[in-house]
Amino acid sequence: MTLLQVRDLVVEFPHRRGTLRALDGVSFEIAPGEILGVVGESGAGKSLTGAAIIGLLEPPGRIASGEILLEGRRIDNLPPQELRKVRGRQIGAIFQDPLTSLNPLYTVGRQLFETITTHLPVSQAEARQRAIQLLRDTGIPAPEQRIDHYPHQFSGGMRQRVVIALALAAEPRLIVADEPTTALDVSIQAQIITLLKTLCRERGAAVMLITHDMGVIAETCDRVAVMYAGRIAEIGPVHDVIHRPAHPYTAGLMGCIPDITEDREHLHQIDGAMPRLNAIPAGCAYHPRCERAFDRCREQRPELLPADATRVACWLHDSSNGRTSS
Repeated sequence: MTLLQVRDLVVEFPHRRGTLRALDGVSFEIAPGEILGVVGESGAGKSLTGAAIIGLLEPPGRIASGEILLEGRRIDNLPPQELRKVRGRQIGAIFQDPLTSLNPLYTVGRQLFETITTHLPVSQAEARQRAIQLLRDTGIPAPEQRIDHYPHQFSGGMRQRVVIALALAAEPRLIVADEPTTALDVSIQAQIITLLKTLCRERGAAVMLITHDMGVIAETCDRVAVMYAGRIAEIGPVHDVIHRPAHPYTAGLMGCIPDITEDREHLHQIDGAMPRLNAIPAGCAYHPRCERAFDRCREQRPELLPADATRVACWLHDSSNGRTSS
């Protein structure tokens, strides 16, 4: 069974000199209870993919083509009022900075009440008890008292716990978490990741976890999608992608991570930079930075091809070119 399906998603930004294509044919699925990590350099299109799913693309950005289906229902073409009903009730969101998700003028309790009573058929008393339980479940001490506090009265880690409680308030089927631990101390990061995993497993919610941190991906996710220049470069089970990367870009990312079991003076680095939207090269967008590129890479853009346990957008894994690489 599939909870979320994204099919050939294209997001464009009209520009005075033409149209910039920020996402170009992105496709993936998430099953109920699954955690899918989305990773890549800044500008790869990770957050834009999440924003498109939630329905929060910043104008003039727009979905130019493709489909987004939640439990078989298409949601990318819903009117704004209908989409608001889906957002919060069926899709929860956790963002990088909890202060952008919380209204500083309202107590956290009021913000939880509003979300709960908007989406669930409960009384005010039931909503308050549910809000207190959510704060307790997310590790907020003395929730009966803290529910009447304002966001500025919480630490950064506690605010992120409140945001997680808010995202889970209406029992959504899918959580889109965009860099949920980046602004937190390392020790707090681990607590938040453990909390997110536990709560989603218990409630059966699926998670799309957007991050640039491969350590978080390895610790948290079932599968991972590696993005580059608005496309998926590789997608598959997290263990296979991390330990047996099939795309040269994925291998480069893995080589950038320190390994305490190895004695190395220098970490690997990927030369060059992500191309700008108005300068994406023909063929495979990664070929100017790729040490294994050949003529076909410069001329034709690859689709996702099977490569052992993963799928990879790389001509090295096309058996017809005689260069199949394991």
